[in-house]
Amino acid sequence: MIDKKITVMVIEDEDLLLQAITKKINLSGMETVSCAHGKQAIDYLNSMEALPSAIWLDYYLKDMNGLEFVGEIKKNDRLKDIPIVVVSNSADPEKVHNILGLGANEYLLKAKYSLDEIIEVIKKFINEEDNK
Repeated sequence: MIDKKITVMVIEDEDLLLQAITKKINLSGMETVSCAHGKQAIDYLNSMEALPSAIWLDYYLKDMNGLEFVGEIKKNDRLKDIPIVVVSNSADPEKVHNILGLGANEYLLKAKYSLDEIIEVIKKFINEEDNK
C-alpha cells in the first residue's frame, strides 16, 4: 500500500484557536492547511492539486456561515466527497439538522469535546473514506 499523506484543512477565524488546532493535528501525525475565512478556503480548495483528507469547519466565520460553506463544497463534483466535521459553539437543532442534511459528516459542540476527541472523529471519517 502506498503511504498516503493525510492533510486536514482547518477553517477557523479565531487566530489563537486556529493555531492551537493546527498544532494539535500536526502533533497527531497529520498535516494541516489553515484558513481564516470561508472564501479563502474555497479558493484554496479550487486551486489545490491534492485535496485534503478532511475539513475541520468552524460554523461561524466572518465572511460566511457553515451552511453556506458546505453548500458551496457539495455542489462542486471535485470537492463534494471530502468529509466535513463542523465544530461550533452552538448546536441549535435546526442548524444541526440543516447542515447535516446538506452533507456535513458530523456536527460537534466545542464545549463538549477536547481537541483530541475531535481529531479522533476526523480520523474516523478519513479512515471510512479510505476504505470505500
